[in-house]
Amino acid sequence: MEVLKVSAHSNPKSVAGALAADVREKGSVEIQAVGAGAVNQAVKAIAICRGFVAPSGIDLVVIPAFVEIIIDSEERTAIKFIVESR
Repeated sequence: MEVLKVSAHSNPKSVAGALAADVREKGSVEIQAVGAGAVNQAVKAIAICRGFVAPSGIDLVVIPAFVEIIIDSEERTAIKFIVESR
């Protein structure tokens, strides 16, 4: 499964475009975000992506979860969003 990493400085429209392309091609994508700002940008990207794929008949399902990741040799808790077409 493709993993997209989103930061607080990510452009939601750009992330939405990458997300839409991966959902169309692979059927599911994982988005990882650490921190409130990154989660905010990820949620905006998912909402924008819905608008991109809806005209072609794709409905998105999002499954949120926690995941432990390593950043600069430190373990951090991230939010992951598994985005799938329904």
